[in-house]
Amino acid sequence: MSTLTLTTLRRYAVTRSLFTPTTLPAAIKRLGFVQADPLRAPARAQDLILRHRVKSYVAGDLERRYAKLAVEEDCFVNYGFVPREMLALLHPRSHFKRTWDAETAARADELLAFIRARRETRSKDVLAAFSHHGRTTGYWGEDANASTHLLDGLHYRGHLRVLRREAGTRVYAAVEHAPVDQSPAAQRQRAEALLDIVVNLYAPLPAASLGYLTSLLGYGAPQLKSHRADLVKAATTRYAHAEVDGQHWFWPADEKPLSKRYQRDTPDAALRLLAPFDPIVWDRRRFELFWGWAYRFEAYTPASKRKMGHYALPLLWGDEVIGWANVRVLGGSLQHELGFIGARPGGVAFERALDEELQRMGQFLGL
Repeated sequence: MSTLTLTTLRRYAVTRSLFTPTTLPAAIKRLGFVQADPLRAPARAQDLILRHRVKSYVAGDLERRYAKLAVEEDCFVNYGFVPREMLALLHPRSHFKRTWDAETAARADELLAFIRARRETRSKDVLAAFSHHGRTTGYWGEDANASTHLLDGLHYRGHLRVLRREAGTRVYAAVEHAPVDQSPAAQRQRAEALLDIVVNLYAPLPAASLGYLTSLLGYGAPQLKSHRADLVKAATTRYAHAEVDGQHWFWPADEKPLSKRYQRDTPDAALRLLAPFDPIVWDRRRFELFWGWAYRFEAYTPASKRKMGHYALPLLWGDEVIGWANVRVLGGSLQHELGFIGARPGGVAFERALDEELQRMGQFLGL
């Protein structure tokens, strides 16, 4: 093929993201960011993302190995896991959207001093020592423990790091990030480096999605907000790009979507159940352009209004997302329900691919 089409862009997107499975550290470094989610249905999002990209990955491997990896829990375009070397691009944070009043700042200082005096601190230790903090309103308007809320704030502001998790609960330690050059030129370089990571993770990106993700960088690096507009304007000189079917698309400058590396003669025959936040399906705008239907994450939608299910996993067969699956473990065995945007594929090939993927899922879950 010599011309870019939605079909060739779609194949490029799937092939580049589903690289040959490698080690856990190498996969995280190559991705640059692994989005996290606390729901386990049937496993957490970070595990579902990594299982396709790490050899012999088993659910929970990231949490079990985290303390020995050069990886950090932190904020990027969303909350998740980043290579430790990225911290120098994200910190020190400033220009926070929500500032603390004098009373909250004083409580935060008191809590931070408590944590600095200890080698490691669990949430239950903080709750026991600061029960007088009472309750507060959380980020989403929910009722929250004030001390837990402060822990989140101190972590976001770069005063704490997650040492590890115990049964899913964070164990914290105090940290200080090295000062960085705050000149406009240095800030611009850091902003460009962060956007490069975004493009590498989610490419190819329609222009509107690139702009949206650039705005989301304000979550992980609010201090670089003033550079966002310039980054979008400079995208045509920094990244490879082309217009396809009326949309302008961007991807890393050193990649060639039409090369044999990305354009197989026949699509991969494997079927894969993807996490709702997998890089292949994360961008819902791109999803609809590629596959012609709207996928929705409905875990927080009232059950009566769900159309796909509590935790529908997009069903990728070759380079086509043809439907979704809800998967759960009952009595030690894997149960699944499938939904299709069209008719269920007929023939032996699909049934074999489905059986193989369910077997892989069972192994991944340790069944």
